[in-house]
Amino acid sequence: MSKKQEILSIAREVIYSKGYQATSISDILLAANIGKGQFYHYFSSKYDLGLAVVEDLVQEWDQQLIIGIFQSTIKPVAKLNKMLDRILTFHTEIPNKSGCPIGNLAIEMSEHDETFRVKIQYIIEQWIGSVEATLDEMVEQGQLDAAIDTKKSAQAMIAMIEGGVLLMKSHQNIHFLINVIDVIREQYNLT
Repeated sequence: MSKKQEILSIAREVIYSKGYQATSISDILLAANIGKGQFYHYFSSKYDLGLAVVEDLVQEWDQQLIIGIFQSTIKPVAKLNKMLDRILTFHTEIPNKSGCPIGNLAIEMSEHDETFRVKIQYIIEQWIGSVEATLDEMVEQGQLDAAIDTKKSAQAMIAMIEGGVLLMKSHQNIHFLINVIDVIREQYNLT
């Protein structure tokens, strides 16, 4: 891993736990054990670093979620189950329930900075579009009622997941997210 990527990874963790606004360059320097000169060699400002963090998240989500799951050749039900399992695993492995990295940034930054908002919107649109396409596959295969509005259903599914993450975060209790995932599995016959 390059030094720039190392700083970026550490910054992601700090921003994830503290939030973008509350994170200072000093926090990043301390966590990465680097000086200002090294930081400014790779990033022109905290803002530049913040946008790089969002880009890094975009690339990770594209690779792991969009390409790794939704563009794979597995059956549509397996795609949705794999997505739900990935979400649950991610949030179960984190000791303090800090929420969704994308959701946190969306809540914190979307109304304050258009560049952040557009980059975050891209990730969410990709996610919704992939779920919609998967629901379309399920309709085509007779696994869902043909009358279902797959676009609205995909939007609702993502809203349920992010809402479950928000409840989990505010209560520091994974069971809120588990319950939401159970309801999604029941609603879409994924079990």
